[in-house]
Amino acid sequence: MEVSVLIHRRNAHVRAAALAATLTAAVLVLSGCDGGSDDDGANAAADKGFSVVAPGKPGEPARTLSAEEAAKEVGDDTPNSADFRYTRMMIEHHEQALVLTALVPGRASSPSVERLAKRISASQQPEIGAMEGWLKNNGGGDREETHDDHAAMPGMATDQQIEQLRAARGKAFDTLFLKLMITHHQGAVTMATEALADGNNVLVEEMANDVVAQQTVEIDRMRGLMT
Repeated sequence: MEVSVLIHRRNAHVRAAALAATLTAAVLVLSGCDGGSDDDGANAAADKGFSVVAPGKPGEPARTLSAEEAAKEVGDDTPNSADFRYTRMMIEHHEQALVLTALVPGRASSPSVERLAKRISASQQPEIGAMEGWLKNNGGGDREETHDDHAAMPGMATDQQIEQLRAARGKAFDTLFLKLMITHHQGAVTMATEALADGNNVLVEEMANDVVAQQTVEIDRMRGLMT
């Protein structure tokens, strides 16, 4: 079900982008022909009953829309509360992943676990930076409210579990690390899937899609290391 949600939403934005490009090109052509401004071209498109051929969904025929209908179909990706909540919470979720991976050197016995931890750290650190940048650019840089939701984040390790991991060594460490990180990744996938269903912003959607794709692969890899 998660995969179908991702594909549907991504295809929807692809169609919207294609529709926007088609409409823009049509307006520019009209504008150039009339020798007027872009606004004049848009008005001319509406006045002349200009139509746009919109790409259909997979397996469905294209549709012919009026200029007004086409403009509505392009949509608005203004961030909503779900976008801000997801981004703030995922930053903190990623930060805990970095805490867990930082415990691996000197404690793990498996080179595979060490390599996995390095990959997780190398991918999630820049993702934190990207989400912080998104929040700053969209006026949502205040993360204080996130701490109230800490316990509600799926997959988060407790302080006691982190201390148990800190005290473990060798194979016992490997097993506990993989167990905690699998649960942590599953929680991240759950959060990202919810953001894809409830959010509205294209950039947040892309970041959530990346989390689902990457962490699903890593979950499978970690389960393989558990055997």
